Amino acid sequence: MSEANEAALDPQASATAAGRDTALVRCSNLGKSYRKGKESVPVLSDLSLTIPKGDFLALMGPSGSGKTTLLNLLGGLDSPTDGTLEIAGERIDRFSRGQLTRWRARHVGFIFQFYNLMPVLSAERNVELPLLLTKLSSKQRKHHVATALELVGLKDRAKHKPGELSGGQEQRVAIARALVSDPDLLLCDEPTGDLDRATADEILSLLQLLNQQQGKTIVMVTHDPLAAEYAQRTVHLDKGTLMAGE
Repeated sequence: MSEANEAALDPQASATAAGRDTALVRCSNLGKSYRKGKESVPVLSDLSLTIPKGDFLALMGPSGSGKTTLLNLLGGLDSPTDGTLEIAGERIDRFSRGQLTRWRARHVGFIFQFYNLMPVLSAERNVELPLLLTKLSSKQRKHHVATALELVGLKDRAKHKPGELSGGQEQRVAIARALVSDPDLLLCDEPTGDLDRATADEILSLLQLLNQQQGKTIVMVTHDPLAAEYAQRTVHLDKGTLMAGE
């Protein structure tokens, strides 16, 4: 059996194979500071981290430790003050704001705690939104949307608006929206923080499935140790410094 087939059948083999691949994310001596009056307030300091393609990484730490700041840097929503940040072979720390916007649309999918769905649009229209910035035809967009909704198990809810869906279904729509452009990297900021335990476990199992069967690289910020158990590994931030890995 080929290595690729072994990885497809065995999640542990998949993780091992992923570790041998070229890193998707390389952070080297990364720093981020913000101006507060005349002072410079550091949020991240001298952070180095490698994330292989196909990894599922949980990012934990107390409030104010820099988790969301790091997620924003990885997603091109902000730029580092120091160090280098390479994703999918591109030095995005050198990009202008316009370049970051175009790069983000092609390479990153975001999943948030509160879904951020448009209440007046159906599930399929919400999922289609990222594709409106592309050159895809209406027919191509429709195909991508249907595929994404099928992946998250909501093909039969395509015409429903967010108010007609449960919280778990709304988060599945948000995940489909993040997947619809086939990004290299999925960034999840407390994706189950607004859900009950049973529904949270369903969403986390879906993320785990997308990682193991679709090969999606996922970075998930969470305060929940039970959520972190779904990831392949966990890293901890404290006061802007990477403390440990598991």
